[in-house]
Amino acid sequence: MMSALMSSDIIAAIEAVVGDAPRPVNLHEPYFSGNESAYVTSCITEGWVSSVGAFVDRFERDLATACGAKYAVVTVNGTCALHAALVASGVQPGDEVLVPSLTFIATANAVSHAGATPHFVEVEEQSLGIDPISLKKHLEKTAAIKSGNAINKETGRIIRAIVPVHVFGHPCQLEALKSIADAWNLTFIEDATEALGSLSHGKKIGSQNTAIFSFNGNKILTTGGGGAIVTNDEVFAKRLKHLTNTAKQPHKWAFAHDEIGWNYRMPNLNAALGCAQLEQLPKFVAAKRALAARYMQAFANIKGMHILPEPEGTKSNYWLVTLLTDHANESWLNATLQSLHDAKLLCRPVWTPLHQLPIYQHSPRSDLALTENLAQRIISLPSSVKLGLPYA
Repeated sequence: MMSALMSSDIIAAIEAVVGDAPRPVNLHEPYFSGNESAYVTSCITEGWVSSVGAFVDRFERDLATACGAKYAVVTVNGTCALHAALVASGVQPGDEVLVPSLTFIATANAVSHAGATPHFVEVEEQSLGIDPISLKKHLEKTAAIKSGNAINKETGRIIRAIVPVHVFGHPCQLEALKSIADAWNLTFIEDATEALGSLSHGKKIGSQNTAIFSFNGNKILTTGGGGAIVTNDEVFAKRLKHLTNTAKQPHKWAFAHDEIGWNYRMPNLNAALGCAQLEQLPKFVAAKRALAARYMQAFANIKGMHILPEPEGTKSNYWLVTLLTDHANESWLNATLQSLHDAKLLCRPVWTPLHQLPIYQHSPRSDLALTENLAQRIISLPSSVKLGLPYA
């Protein structure tokens, strides 16, 4: 009875926000209202549709500017971007890389593609990102510095890097995490796939550290499929560009490749779409934030749950608006999601914690009690840009 009552309250609150939007109301849809058609048509008209073309260079320049970074290298997707960034930064087969278990599987998969092992660490509830207090305690217990490297005392492997994730667009505790990374000589790469347009203490995500982004069809802006690495290091950017371009040395006709690289290049068609979408990023972020505010108002008087607010000192793009219940209950969560889908409100839970998947169940980890608790308490609400535009 309680489940049915609360489900009806949740449905009523969502419907108060989405209004007469056509059913089903999807979790997230792309929004095209600018120069998308004109730019893509120009690619077709001029014949530049593959991985060479003016829009690729333009998108890299515009993206770097939008992130407050010096350089950007665009790729076919965010997973490839992270894979390339890890390898180019020195992650080697046999290393370990610290990642949260509460993230999309691509974060851990990119580590695996690099031949390394994901080492799962705990998150905190304010941002859903890695908890610096828990991380510090875990490293002090599990690792030691030897010959300048952080060594996992249990496995004997080098812990080479850490990949904090800005979950649902909420910036995690970057300064504290970077301080820990520096103390343990860890390479620091932000998984900002969901956080384009977010700010941490007045600084754009992507402006301070190497960061990767995704432009999948469900992100705040899309290139259809695509990703990018942003950095302030010119040498690193050039190496990334080389590796993601099959490590081919520049020449008018010769095919000379000086190492094993990857064909991770973004096609010009996708970059054209990205240029048009990026022109509208401020409008998209404003719409997302307006939508989140309306959800907060709609859920304000429903006991036992709340909309996760942006962490103090940050400005979130609210990529996915997050409903957080007070108590963990997997049965209630599944029953509620079924009721929401029956009402054609296509909400979803957070990802299955990665350490609970068979493919990663033997990976090293810290205590992940809060991760497991949060996985039973989170519902992502319909968050398409168009739902917030009437109010932005």
